Amino acid sequence: MNTTGKRPKSFYFLTAFFALFILFLYGPTLTIGILSFQGPSGGLTFPMNGVSLHWYFKLFETQAVGDFGGSLSRSLLLALAVMVTTVVISLSAGMAFRKKFRGSGVLFYLTIVSLIIPSILISLGIGLLFNQAGIEPTWYGSAFGAHLTWTLPFGLLIMFAVFNRFDKSFEAAATDMCATPFQTLRFVVIPLILPSLVGVGLFGFTLSYDEFARTIMTSGSQNTLPLEIFGMTTNVTTPVLYALGTLTTLISFAAIVGTLVALRLLKRRRSRIQAG
Repeated sequence: MNTTGKRPKSFYFLTAFFALFILFLYGPTLTIGILSFQGPSGGLTFPMNGVSLHWYFKLFETQAVGDFGGSLSRSLLLALAVMVTTVVISLSAGMAFRKKFRGSGVLFYLTIVSLIIPSILISLGIGLLFNQAGIEPTWYGSAFGAHLTWTLPFGLLIMFAVFNRFDKSFEAAATDMCATPFQTLRFVVIPLILPSLVGVGLFGFTLSYDEFARTIMTSGSQNTLPLEIFGMTTNVTTPVLYALGTLTTLISFAAIVGTLVALRLLKRRRSRIQAG
C-alpha cells in the first residue's frame, strides 16, 4: 500500500493470478463433487439432470464392476499400517542418528534415494523380486514394502530436522532425577516431539492412502482404492465414479482436519500443564 492509501496495480494482478491458480488447483475436484450429486438419470457431464444422493447410495450396493467396499477397506488398513510403521521407524532412526556411527552417511543416502528413482520403477522392481522369489505379491506384503519406500524418507527427514534442534538439556535433567532411558524417552522426549510425530503419521497415512504408481505392480490380484478407481474409469459410465472420488477426497480431508484438531488439543493440554 502506497502513501495515498491505495493498493498498487500489482496487488490486483497478483490477487487475480492467485485466484486463477486456486481455481486450476481445486476446480476439477469441485466439478467432480458437483457432478456426483446428479439425479438417478444423470450422466457424466453438465447440465445436471436433477439433484440427489442417489449415486452415493449406489456405492454401497453390489456393483456390476468394481469392488468399492473391499478396495476401500484394503486402502485404509494399508495406510494405517504404513502410518504406524513410518512413525516407529522414523522415531527410532532419528534417535539412532543423533550419535554418529560408521556408515551413517551411506545409510542416510540409501534411505532417501527412493525419492529420486521413479515410483513405477520401484514398483516394478519389488514386483519382480517377489515373483523371482516365488512369493505372490499382495497388498499387505509387497505393496506395504513399496509404500514404505515412499513414506519413510519423508518421516526420516522430518525427525532429523526435529532432533537437530532438540535441546538435550531436558534429557540431562531427567537423568539427574534418576529417570531411566525408557522413562526419559516416554515422559520427556516423546511429549516434546509429539506434534512432529503426528505430522509424520499424517504423511504416512495420506501418501499411502492415495499411492498409485508404487502399488500397481505390487498389490497382486486385489486392488487398493486408487487402482480400483483407475480400473473403473474404463468401464463405469455413471456418476457413481464421481461419488467414489468425492468420498475418498473427503476421507483424506477428514484425516488432515482430525490431525490438526489433535495437534490443537495437544497444544492446549501442554499449555495447561505448564500453567499448572
